[in-house]
Amino acid sequence: MRIKTFIVSAALLSITILVSAQNYTTIIKGGHVIDPKNNIDDIMDVAIKDGKIALVAKNIDPKEGKQVINAKDLYVTPGLIDMHVHVFQGTRYDQALMNGGSSVSPDAFSFRAGVTTFVDAGSSGWRAFDDFKRQTIDVSQTRVLAFLNIVGEGMRGGPFEQNIKDMDAHKTADYAKAHPKEIVGIKLAHYDGHDWAPTDSTVAAGKLSNLPVMIDFGASDPPLSLEELLMKHLRPGDIFTHAYAYWPKTREAPVDENGKVKPYIFAAQKSGRIFDVGHGGGSFFWSQAAPAIKQGFIAEVISSDLHTGSMNGGMKDMCNLMSKFLNMGLSVQDVILRSTWKPANVIKRPELGNLSVGAEADVAILSIDKGSFGFIDITGERLDGTQKIVAELTMRACRVVWDLNGIAATSVRK
Repeated sequence: MRIKTFIVSAALLSITILVSAQNYTTIIKGGHVIDPKNNIDDIMDVAIKDGKIALVAKNIDPKEGKQVINAKDLYVTPGLIDMHVHVFQGTRYDQALMNGGSSVSPDAFSFRAGVTTFVDAGSSGWRAFDDFKRQTIDVSQTRVLAFLNIVGEGMRGGPFEQNIKDMDAHKTADYAKAHPKEIVGIKLAHYDGHDWAPTDSTVAAGKLSNLPVMIDFGASDPPLSLEELLMKHLRPGDIFTHAYAYWPKTREAPVDENGKVKPYIFAAQKSGRIFDVGHGGGSFFWSQAAPAIKQGFIAEVISSDLHTGSMNGGMKDMCNLMSKFLNMGLSVQDVILRSTWKPANVIKRPELGNLSVGAEADVAILSIDKGSFGFIDITGERLDGTQKIVAELTMRACRVVWDLNGIAATSVRK
């Protein structure tokens, strides 16, 4: 009887030792880790515990992980941040991007592209933000942050977005300050008057709330001066979105008719003004992007401007957009920087976009396929490329939320 008791006790002790040896929830083994914040660009392992990054190092013992994911020949990065989307989806189809059918559901589009954080770019103003928070932000698995529209009605479309009387800097700033967890900036979009008042109201709200502003330069006829916008109205840290758009009759573009980047663009960038891609369904032209990048004008932030008008066109998703920049000559390291750590800093959320120990375990595992691929802009023109980024696996707070080829799953015996 005593012998049996000893055998059982020894077995239990053995199990206890085995469990205690598994220090980590998950270990991602052998991937090429790119973490711009921490200057990591090497084959490393990533260990996760209690939903947080616990260790990034070479040769972590796989026995220490309850789950081991083989990332050999893949890139392991922080979860991607798409800083310009429209996700205030609703059923009011007469309201465009504000609680209407033109915005999309976050979880349907984020994880499959390696994105763990969406930043809604002004779909809602202060009047409807409570609804946006309740029906989208609070219930999405994707982390959803937001720029608050200077227009109280938000992106409701038509005359609502032209109403200067509804652009109240004080009400907008007060609302933003009351919701610091969700609101990261102030947005102006779609105003088409030849008037600086909307821009100045937006910047005033940014000053009052200590937040950056994002300016969609609208469609003024004749166009307002882009140089004046950048150098006289915006502050360092403020954002000019749709950096590679081209609408010559209503919006001045960074690249002139001869394919040359205007000198003040470089001056604005050097002085701290931020340029955001914001591809969308009408704001990305090869005639702007390709010569700009060759001449060294590269937008700080790669973002999709995701909505129903862009998701099935040239933009497609964040990975496809990142692939465009890869095929225009950016390194994979630079593309990841502009899709993770750069946007985290622009929105003043340095806890995001990195794999620092203690950071929430938002992770993207990406492959780069080699072959013959075509990438189109909003005009339908194609750029031929040889590389394409694919999201293999996405983790949100250590939970696998997308696994394209089952690399985190258990193999079935044949």
